[in-house]
Parts: sequence; structure tokens; C-alpha cells
Amino acid sequence: MAGPRSRLDATLLAPIHHRDSESQAALALLRARDVLVRARTQLVNHVRGTVKAFGLRLPRCSTHSFVRQITPSLPATLAPLLAPVLEAIDTVSGQIRAYDRHVATLADSSYPETRRLRQVPGVGPVTALTYVLTLEDPQRFPSSRAVGSYLGLRPRQRDSGGDEPQLRITKAGDGAVRRLLVGCAHYILGPFGPDSDLRRWGLLPAERGGKTAKKRAMVAVARKLAVLLHRLWVTGETYEPLRRSATLASEGAPA
Repeated sequence: MAGPRSRLDATLLAPIHHRDSESQAALALLRARDVLVRARTQLVNHVRGTVKAFGLRLPRCSTHSFVRQITPSLPATLAPLLAPVLEAIDTVSGQIRAYDRHVATLADSSYPETRRLRQVPGVGPVTALTYVLTLEDPQRFPSSRAVGSYLGLRPRQRDSGGDEPQLRITKAGDGAVRRLLVGCAHYILGPFGPDSDLRRWGLLPAERGGKTAKKRAMVAVARKLAVLLHRLWVTGETYEPLRRSATLASEGAPA
């Protein structure tokens, strides 16, 4: 009786490249910062949730100015109870700012390729360095479009007959870089985002529906941003925010 058959094909195998100690240390720095950012978010949400339980709402403000902005709005009964939490938020914010300075210095000195990515408004040293260290080698991707799938920003597919339901993204790959890209998308589509092809492209689906449409637009812009950053990294081109619109205008087509 013949035994089980097996196949040995060298093309099915691929070499494994381990990160060097310098890249590992840089990633450890970014991961530590990410932990603090998420911890601060939980603390801020706790304060807002506690105040909301008393029938009040705190004013909207940035996380960086949260303690200063909301302290005057705290009810007298909650102020002393939440004071240690606010102190922790303030301390963590200071530590995050220290990490940001360290990351900016590291990106400029050891990873000059991040400057190409930072041409895009909204992409700072943290996002650029996390992106570069996560992808490691841009040449290992067959095309820039493959980066969106690698980072888990592609919608799942589950077609049945003629139905093609729109599902959530896969969320495969590194969660930290995905969160950063979505944060960049919020800036690009936000009130302070400068005019660009990416902003115009993302605002179209965002304006068609309600809250769900806006969330989908954010993810779509994050996915397109991931592709754009890879393209800038590989080609070394200068970023032109309205390149597509200028091309269409010269051809007489609507932007």
C-alpha cells in the first residue's frame, strides 16, 4: 500500500527576513507610545462617561487640551473624585509628547525615506515611521494596491449568487499602523484638511449618507492613503495633491 504523497516545490517557499536590532528598538518605541495613547483614550472616555451618567456633557476638545478645557465644566461633586484621573491624563500626555519628539528625531536621522511619506498633509513622523517599519521592504509587494490588503483595510468578500453584501474590513495585519492611517484620514476629510485629490475622492461617498457612510469613507481614504504612501516610497516622486484633478482639467473631463 502506497504511503501518503507529498509535494516538494522550492517556489512555494520564501526566505524569512528578521528585523535588525535597530528596527526592533524603533518598533518597541512606537509600540510603547501606542500603549500610552490607548491608555489615555480609555481615561478620557471614563471621565466623559462618568459625567454623562450625571446628565451632563463635557465640551468637545482635542485630547491634548482635554484636562485644561473640561476642568471648569466638571460638577462640584465629581471634581475631587476625578482629579486623580485628570492628573494621570496630564502625565500620560506629557509622556506621549516626549515620545513624539524622540520619534521625530529618529525618523529624521535614521529613516530618511519617511520624508517622502510626510509630504502628504496629515502624515507625521509617527505614522510615517510606523508605516516604514511595518512594511520593511516596499519591493516585496507586487503592487501598491496590495498594501491595502496587507494592512487589513480591504472589505471582506462573501458573495452569494447575485448578492454582493458590503462587509467590514478584514483587519488583518498590524493594528497600530491601521489606526494611524485612519487617524490621518480623519484629518484629510476634516475641516482643516487641505484640498487634494484624496480629500475630494473621500468626500463624495461621505456626503451621500449618514454616519455609516462617513465611517466607510474614512476607511476608504485610509486604504487609498496606504497605497499612495507606498507609491511615494517606491518611486521617490514629489507629492502633488491635485495631480489627478489637473490632468482631468487639461483633458476637459470633470474632476
